[in-house]
Amino acid sequence: MPRSDYLQKIRAHLRTAYLLSDEKIDSVLPRFLDTLCALMTNLEEFTDDDNNLEPMNRAGHALKGALLNLGLMDLADKAFLIEKYGQPNNREIEYKTVIAELKEEITKIC
Repeated sequence: MPRSDYLQKIRAHLRTAYLLSDEKIDSVLPRFLDTLCALMTNLEEFTDDDNNLEPMNRAGHALKGALLNLGLMDLADKAFLIEKYGQPNNREIEYKTVIAELKEEITKIC
């Protein structure tokens, strides 16, 4: 999805879910997007340590929350997979592929 479509979707979500005016959205959206980008960077920092998955679990959880707050449910579902992967005895996905997919889409938004 192109950046303009993501921003339109986010704005519509903030307007309907939180009843924010366009002026308020204009003031908070840059901070929301900065946080989203920082959370994605944080998640990437934990992709190379298969022996300590707890930080990846926490980073995936935080990213999922940010994506849900912005109304980006499809991306939040992918972040949930990362959160779930970081739990003991749960190695059902190729997490690096999912993280790469998330990064590709989040980079469009940021």
